[in-house]
Amino acid sequence: MEPIKSPEITDSTQRKYTEKEYQEMPDELVWKFFCKGNEFAFNYIYKNYASDIFSFGYQFCGDSHLVEDCIQNVFIYLRRKREKLGEVKSIKSYLFRCIQCEIIKRLKERGMLVDTDQLQYKKAFNITLSPETIMIESESQEQKKRMINTALDKLTVRQRQALILLYEEEMSYSEIAEVMGFNEVKSARKLVYRALASLKEVINPF
Repeated sequence: MEPIKSPEITDSTQRKYTEKEYQEMPDELVWKFFCKGNEFAFNYIYKNYASDIFSFGYQFCGDSHLVEDCIQNVFIYLRRKREKLGEVKSIKSYLFRCIQCEIIKRLKERGMLVDTDQLQYKKAFNITLSPETIMIESESQEQKKRMINTALDKLTVRQRQALILLYEEEMSYSEIAEVMGFNEVKSARKLVYRALASLKEVINPF
């Protein structure tokens, strides 16, 4: 698969920080530079997060072309509207939320959306979570691995998504709440706890 191409940008006379300098900055500052029109900040954000956004977006539809189009749309929109954008504490969680909304919008246009709240679509989701991510440490634990796979299959799409964000993306509960559109952080915690409880019921029924 060919790499995603960055949206065309124009030259800027604003200071160009190195990638290392941007990495050492808090997200709020990088985002502020971007909103103020710093094209180098825009380049850094795209370069640093596009791959993660693609992987996350692909989980929803399994359509690489659709995800690439949605990524382009998101970044073009953000660049066009950056002067009106609000503060962002976590760029990654904000972009994950943006790509999720864009994909849902496109799927709805295609008539694939069934239930927005439960993220149920006529085409099955591809959201997967590796057993190793949660609790498998030894390659010899094949039986336990099979049990966890069975348990994961019983989780809802939202529960699997929450676990992916927590364990694979290493997001905080506040970031998970933002990505999943919860108004309160405790909603994200509850979703994760229920998912883990469901796993334990299957793995340790007694």
